[in-house]
Amino acid sequence: MVEGRRRETIRNDRPVLADVALAAGVSTASVSRVLNEPDKVRPEMRQRVMAAVEQLGYVPDGAARALASGRLRTIGAIVPTLDNAIFASGINALQRRLAQRGFTLLVASSEYDSDEEAREVHALVVRGVDGLVFVGEGHDPRLYKLLASKGLPYVNTWVHSPDQPHPTIGFDNRSAGHRLADYLMDLGHRRIAMVAGFTAHNDRARARAEGVRAALAKRGLEIAPGQFLERAYDVREGREALRTLLRLPEPPTAVICGNDVQAMGTLFETQAQGIAVPARLSIVGFDDLPISANLVPALTTIRVPAADIGRRAADYLLDRLAGQDPPAHTELDAELVVRGTTAPPPVLADGG
Repeated sequence: MVEGRRRETIRNDRPVLADVALAAGVSTASVSRVLNEPDKVRPEMRQRVMAAVEQLGYVPDGAARALASGRLRTIGAIVPTLDNAIFASGINALQRRLAQRGFTLLVASSEYDSDEEAREVHALVVRGVDGLVFVGEGHDPRLYKLLASKGLPYVNTWVHSPDQPHPTIGFDNRSAGHRLADYLMDLGHRRIAMVAGFTAHNDRARARAEGVRAALAKRGLEIAPGQFLERAYDVREGREALRTLLRLPEPPTAVICGNDVQAMGTLFETQAQGIAVPARLSIVGFDDLPISANLVPALTTIRVPAADIGRRAADYLLDRLAGQDPPAHTELDAELVVRGTTAPPPVLADGG
C-alpha cells in the first residue's frame, strides 16, 4: 500500500520529496536533511540533491502553501559579503522598511562566489521567500529562470542598467569611476593608479575600472603598466598595494581605490612611510563609510546611497507583491564628496 502511494505521488504534476530522492538516488530522509540541515550533510550528497531540486523545480509543501497564500511575508537578500559596512547599511534600511509592512528579512552572503550564491538562492526559495534582493547584475541566468518559474519578484541593487531586462535600483558604477578620474585629472594629475576589487566576479568593480579607463582615454591618457592592481577589499591589501605602487620607477601622484577600506589601507601606509597626503599623493575611495569623514586627513570618496537603495528595494518588491507595476529601473545619485586627501599633484623638477 505504501509503495502504491509512492508511485502515485511521483506521478503528480508538481514534484514532491520522493521525486527529488529518486532523481538524486538517495532516500527521502537524506533529501530532508539537505533541505533543513545542509551543514550536517556531505558536500557531495548536498550537491546531488540540490541539482535534483533545481532540475525538477521542487518546492517543499510548506513553502508552496506559503507562496500560494502569501502568508510567509519574508524577503530574502543575497549580499557579496557581511564584512563591509556599506552593505550592512543597505540591509538595515531594507529590513526596517520591510518591518513597517509586516515582512521579515532573511540575509545570506555569497562571498563573491557564484556557486555559493546559487546555493543560497535555492535555499531561500526552498524556505518560501516571497521575493529576492540581489547586489549587482552578474548572476547566473538559471537563477532568473528559477525565480520566474516560481513567480517570485526580484531586484538587482547597487546598479542601474535600464537597457537590461532585469529590474535595477542603484547608480551607474561606470559613470562613478569616470567621475573620480575626471576629478583627479581636473586637479592636474596625469599619473593615476587604481587599486580595484577583483573584477572577474564583481560587475560593480569591473564597471568602475572601465569608467576610470574611459575617462583617461578621452584625454589621451592611460593607466601605466603595473599601476592597475586588483586586491581584496581590506586594509592590509590596500597597504600592500601602495607599497607595490611606490616601488615603480615612476610612482603615481594619485590612487583611485575600489572602496574606502582599501583607501584606508593606502592612507595608513603613507603615514607609516612619512608620505604627505595630499601634498605628495592624492587618494580617493568609494562608498563613504561613516569613518571616512573622520580619518586624518578626511577621505575624498564617492557616496553610495546605501540606505536609499535598501528602502527602495523593499518598496519595489512590496509593490510587486501587491499586484502593482512599479518602475523597473530607478537611478540614484552617487555623489563625489571632496575632502582632505586630494589636491593638485606636486610640481616636478622637469616642470611636468
